[in-house]
Amino acid sequence: MKKIVILISGRGSNLQALLEAKLPCRIAAAISNRADAGGLKIAQAHDIPTAIIEHRNYTDRDSFDAALAGLIDTFHPDFVVLAGFMRILTAGFVARYRGRLVNIHPSLLPAYGGLHTHARALQGGVKIHGCTVHFVTPDLDHGPIIIQAAVPVLCGDTEQTLAARVLHEEHRIYPQAIRWLCAGQIELGDDGRVRLLHRRQSGFALISPGLE
Repeated sequence: MKKIVILISGRGSNLQALLEAKLPCRIAAAISNRADAGGLKIAQAHDIPTAIIEHRNYTDRDSFDAALAGLIDTFHPDFVVLAGFMRILTAGFVARYRGRLVNIHPSLLPAYGGLHTHARALQGGVKIHGCTVHFVTPDLDHGPIIIQAAVPVLCGDTEQTLAARVLHEEHRIYPQAIRWLCAGQIELGDDGRVRLLHRRQSGFALISPGLE
């Protein structure tokens, strides 16, 4: 059975979604860079080992990432899963886990990488927004895409209502992506594109606002 380590920084809603999905893998540990991360209590309630490695105790990103990698490697994971881990990782760290490091981002990448994605989507006037699970590369929020979910942007949306709609989809697609990874149903090609193996895809389209 594959093993994963999950990295968190905050409340842990995606961590909880992964735990509740009963994935075909063993969650070896949940690691946080913040001692006050709410997700640590969620992991402990599910009898998942937890660890804290405070980034503020390190003078630079390289030293923190080296210590973090050393801690991760004690659990010998097949995949490292970022679930609201709010640290920009160094190129060396990313290279160490190439093809084994995944993240979820609250936008339809490559649009709106970085922070404040929902506010930027509203300001940009897009009619469709969403979330993306992708492999992590040194190019922030631009790694090979595994799965995306799209939601309509409604006329009366605020940043909070749009964020809630997207988060609901995050909790659906992240477990699916990890399930595919652990079952060997994903292939990362030499062209940097992800292919789903032995799975037929439909041609469903989301149109917003809807046609009349």
